[in-house]
Amino acid sequence: MIPETFSALPVLQQSFWYLAAFASLIFIFQTILTLLGTHSGDLSTDFDADTNHFDAPFVLFTFRNLINFLLGFGWTGVAFYGKYSDTLVVIFAAVVGIIFVAMFFFIIKQMLKLQEDNSFKIENTLGKTAQVYMNIPPHKNGIGKIQMSIKGSFHELEAVTEESETIFASEMVKVVKVENQILIVEKI
Repeated sequence: MIPETFSALPVLQQSFWYLAAFASLIFIFQTILTLLGTHSGDLSTDFDADTNHFDAPFVLFTFRNLINFLLGFGWTGVAFYGKYSDTLVVIFAAVVGIIFVAMFFFIIKQMLKLQEDNSFKIENTLGKTAQVYMNIPPHKNGIGKIQMSIKGSFHELEAVTEESETIFASEMVKVVKVENQILIVEKI
């Protein structure tokens, strides 16, 4: 039931209020879903198009961005209606809506900078020291194993040596090369 004073308002001002209220409710709902861990709170659609023509951490046309735009647009319209001409208020509200979307992109970009890639890459072993786990025969005549910690994760890796003597278990080695996912090590 809408109060009589609200229905007496001009259509544009009512529209701003409806948009602001709708966008606020959806924004609160999305925020709660995000905090509960349901990823983004975005609605999935059946629309299938190749809109990612460039590498970006975000897509411009999403439901969340629409809500961000409507949030800025609606509340700006509510705040400035009657203070300026209708055209000026609509233009200013649209600009603020675009600023809300841009702020969301900026915040997401800053959050993505906090990401850390802890996946194991064998190239990260170069120059690191390790402990021999299984004897490493001389002159690449066989494969031994070493144990090492990379980025806080413990790995057991295959290793060979170009040295003329066997490197025994428990000795320390340094990784000097990587060939075909096998480490070439030398005794320290």
